[in-house]
Amino acid sequence: MTDEFLHELFSIEGQTAVVIGGAGVLGFALAKGLGSAGAHVIIADLKDDACQARVAELQQCGIKAGSCTVDVTQRASIENLLASTLLQTGRADILVNCAGVNVGNKFLEATDADWDRIMAINLRAVFQGCQVFGGHMVKAGGGAIVNIGSVTSHLPLSKVFAYSASKAGVLNLTRNVAQEFGPLGVRVNAICPGFFPAEQNRKLLDQERTDNIMRGTPMKRYGEPEELIGALLLLVAPQAGKFITGTHVNVDGGFTAAWF
Repeated sequence: MTDEFLHELFSIEGQTAVVIGGAGVLGFALAKGLGSAGAHVIIADLKDDACQARVAELQQCGIKAGSCTVDVTQRASIENLLASTLLQTGRADILVNCAGVNVGNKFLEATDADWDRIMAINLRAVFQGCQVFGGHMVKAGGGAIVNIGSVTSHLPLSKVFAYSASKAGVLNLTRNVAQEFGPLGVRVNAICPGFFPAEQNRKLLDQERTDNIMRGTPMKRYGEPEELIGALLLLVAPQAGKFITGTHVNVDGGFTAAWF
């Protein structure tokens, strides 16, 4: 097996990849991985200055990149993201739905506002992203969508019940959309990360919670953002992942192994 064969197997040269939530810690790591594999990357996030800073970082690495602000709670904003992507690059081959928020509280202390915000960003936005970009991919004759789930897609965790419910929904939605899009040339999968300290969960990771996580993680450490890239490329590369759809990859240091 030659280096050239392996390069071609995981290459996405000439494709355009849109990363919603691409200015965040995990989203940017995924964007950089896609760019390193040959894609023209579009960073999509809420704040323009954050997007521009991430684009500059990618360009310094020799990666073709652009950006577009997006408010994932608004369908019109996601539609504008697609239009901007097509204007910038002429195509939209890959979508990564990586925007997410979390709130830590006990069930009886939760508010409707917290629930609605988490569901709007973590779940409804994935539905709309799949619909808007997936519709374009169907018309174009192919594409790949990767939704970011969580170990909480499978398991309930204390104080993050709304987040867990939203991520369980993401996994179920992924399977349903994959069934519908399968005959139409669009593959839809999910990555379920374990514990990767990022903006939305860093405040929740106190010492007690960290100790509990480490007891349940065979590799006894948190994940590094770059450790998600391999799974992503497997799922989006036309050659490597061409018969993979409707499934998920757990990248969790073995956390779910104790449960299933």
